[in-house]
Amino acid sequence: MIRKLRLASGLLLFFFVATHLLNHALGLISLAAMDRGAAVILFFWQTWLGMGLLYGAFALHIGLAFLAVYRRRNLIRIPRAELAQLLLGLSIPPLLILHVLGTRAAESLAGVDSSYVYVLLIYFLYDPLSGWQQVAAMLVAWGHGCFGLYFWLRYRPWFARLRSPLLALVTVFPMISLAGVLAGGREVQRLAADPAWLEQARARIDFASGDELRLLIALENGFLGLFLGLLLAVLAARALRRLVERRRGLVEIAYVDGKRVRVTPGTTLLEASRGAGIPHASLCGGRGRCSTCRVEVSRGLEDLPVPSEAERKVLDRLGLGARVRLACQTRPGSAVTVTPLLPAAATARDAFGAAGHLQGSEREVVILFADLRGFTSLAEQKLPYDVVFLLNRYFRATGQAIEEAGGHVDKFIGDGVMALFGLEQPIEAACRSALEAAQRMAEAIEEINATLASDLPQPLRIGIGVHLGAVIVGEMGYGAAVGVTAIGDAVNTASRLESLTKDYAAQLVVSEAVLRHSGLSATLGETHEVAIRGRAAPLDVRAFADARSLAEAGF
Repeated sequence: MIRKLRLASGLLLFFFVATHLLNHALGLISLAAMDRGAAVILFFWQTWLGMGLLYGAFALHIGLAFLAVYRRRNLIRIPRAELAQLLLGLSIPPLLILHVLGTRAAESLAGVDSSYVYVLLIYFLYDPLSGWQQVAAMLVAWGHGCFGLYFWLRYRPWFARLRSPLLALVTVFPMISLAGVLAGGREVQRLAADPAWLEQARARIDFASGDELRLLIALENGFLGLFLGLLLAVLAARALRRLVERRRGLVEIAYVDGKRVRVTPGTTLLEASRGAGIPHASLCGGRGRCSTCRVEVSRGLEDLPVPSEAERKVLDRLGLGARVRLACQTRPGSAVTVTPLLPAAATARDAFGAAGHLQGSEREVVILFADLRGFTSLAEQKLPYDVVFLLNRYFRATGQAIEEAGGHVDKFIGDGVMALFGLEQPIEAACRSALEAAQRMAEAIEEINATLASDLPQPLRIGIGVHLGAVIVGEMGYGAAVGVTAIGDAVNTASRLESLTKDYAAQLVVSEAVLRHSGLSATLGETHEVAIRGRAAPLDVRAFADARSLAEAGF
């Protein structure tokens, strides 16, 4: 709820700042356009409802900022972007209080007409220093809001594509607004050169009297004192809490690489890493949104507080196991051992990641290997262009056959292909899908042979091996070469079955277990016993001279 309130109040305030800057930009047209624009753009904010929402959101956002300062265990070793956002946010109230009191309060308490003429006369004629202060306030508020939007959006999959245009927009927008203020100020200076106009403007504005000014100054000092007092009270409360917690003892957090950190109870795992200078991913800044800070807990899991509803939603969304927790939300009260699951430079792609079974897990799947027979000698008779053309036709045909049957193309290896079935379906359905894919691949090869008969010295032949077993499945690789794959003895066995198609003069060799789980007749194919390296007992397999014969079984 706190995160939702912070986000909602922040978005409302940012929208107000954006509309305010848009109004300032009208100064590029004329001073009159600025006042007419204010009547339209700022109309809602001047109603009782608008002012209530605006000032309520401001007070709530400041209060939540104080709470964030109190809850942080370390205010020094945090990412620079987060530190900049925090410092900018704490700078806004002192910078803005003069503007708020000089406009809204002056209008309410002293009857001042707080039009753009009034504001620009003060900033460009009577008190230029306050004008520079408001320029700083505007840039600080805009920058703080942009940081907030960045932390909210940067782990979204689409953000990387729009990052450059959005950066250009948030940079140019305040510059246009400042140009509008400068243009309006120069127009006021030009008009004020006429004493008659200046006298009429002063009469219409009705500047605050001496007593009214002293009241406004007293209010300004009071608000500044209150703000500073609250900030000091929060810092003092942090120091007192730390003293009390240290007297209760420290909690040891161990990392699998041997590093150990001792922190006070209540410190999050992410804060512990940062405080010790250990790189730890966290795209959303520790707000529990992106999941990039996730860790696997290998010791002390049973003593950790149960995940909150918000943390549970993130973990369930990615299908992560029971031993995985979000470091930014987990506050150990006793010793734990953890392993960060993502590199410190994790990206938005890692934030949403793949399905849970692709994060790394042991599971039973069906593996299919296929390879073109005699393609090396065929390639020696062809030009490189023809070889590439032929391989691409073969890869497209086999890839489509696998995907249409419900499988996942793992990789193409030379003139071979590896596919996985059962990543997101029961093993029985996976076995049937793999056999269907084998049949479709055989049909696709025949179609290629018929289409390219005049270009091929001999028809293409394919060997297919299918086996099931327990393997480790996950996204593996580096950089652009990351992909979903499987490793384990079952993968090697499937590859061995594919090579056996040569010995049995068959197009397809399937392990007995695949046929049994698929529910097909036990009389299909020729039965063989195969000795597999690493297996004590021989493996029962079935050989099919033509994989298209599976159509008789209902495929």
